[in-house]
Amino acid sequence: MQMSLPCVKQPDVITCKAAVAWGAGKPLVIEEVNVNPPQAMEIRIKVVCTSLCRSDITAWESQAIFPRIFGHEATGIVESVGQGVTEFTEGDHVLTVFIGECGKCRQCTSGKSNICEVLGLERRGVMHCDQRTRFSINGKPIYHYCAVSSFSEYTVVHSGCAVKISSVVPLEKVCLLSCGVAAAWNVADISNGSSVVIFGLGTVGLSVAQGAKLRGASQIIGVDTNPEKGENAKAFGITAFINPHDSKDPIQQVIKNLTGGGADYSFECIGDTGMVTTALQACCDGWGLTVTLGVPKVKPEVTAHYGIFLTGRTLKGSLFGGWKPKSDLPSLVDMYTKKEIQVDEYITHNLPFEDVNKAFNLMREGKCLRCVIHMAK
Repeated sequence: MQMSLPCVKQPDVITCKAAVAWGAGKPLVIEEVNVNPPQAMEIRIKVVCTSLCRSDITAWESQAIFPRIFGHEATGIVESVGQGVTEFTEGDHVLTVFIGECGKCRQCTSGKSNICEVLGLERRGVMHCDQRTRFSINGKPIYHYCAVSSFSEYTVVHSGCAVKISSVVPLEKVCLLSCGVAAAWNVADISNGSSVVIFGLGTVGLSVAQGAKLRGASQIIGVDTNPEKGENAKAFGITAFINPHDSKDPIQQVIKNLTGGGADYSFECIGDTGMVTTALQACCDGWGLTVTLGVPKVKPEVTAHYGIFLTGRTLKGSLFGGWKPKSDLPSLVDMYTKKEIQVDEYITHNLPFEDVNKAFNLMREGKCLRCVIHMAK
């Protein structure tokens, strides 16, 4: 007697609201979009909260791939899973990540890098498995951003670009760990008793300060042209604040005077390649390390005199602070739940989804650190 197998219902197309960018610098438009079911090794997520990152602003102002849905710092609940997914089930709480981790490629297995060869930074606005989008409006494709596209009530991501978290962790807080707050001290391996200078005291810069404090740095100097940021930064570990507009001497000379010859570590957190050179000059000879974490809007080329490197200085770049997203993020979430790291303090605004353009304006005007956008219930 032949037995019939149970019929497994496949997920349907979902129609939901999403904030669609139709062109560079144009206000986002809340649209009804179709979200296709997850394909092999993908999951579809009901987005609960998403925070706005400076990188979203930079891409929105300058990138050529439109229409698209921005957003990459998000938390949500798994709605459905694609073929081959065993790590997640419906109802799981997840944190999205803009670079994934396959765990098998040369980069993932090296122990030296977090730039996965399979699920590294996605630039084409399509999904990995078939080079197509999961969003559409009246049959017209709407492109993804940074493998996440969280400015949508539902989104589809590769299972390697999500991390399962406990259901008791507050989703409206830990969404910040998807990018900015995590991208801090790991890449530099800051040593106890060292001196650190940070150019730019936004979310990334403050997270560097927090990490430097945790690592035992004795001098943590913050540099920013906004005087209001100096006082706020003290809560994150800044021991001295410099506003370049208040100094007659070049800022690198001021830092050398404060540190007795240059900082052990300097971090460029602005997205200004000219400032990378200044950060290098602010480091000490012999072992000074400069880490660039900002994403430049213009002039992506870095220039520096070769003599800087002959004297022993090093320039290093980083995505996501060098953390392996799936391997390392659970430990950061655990540190947050134990109150070992600050996260809530970066949130300066909470807005409903329909006010997403207000969030963009606040960040462009320098009036917020992180704005958390709460999706519709």
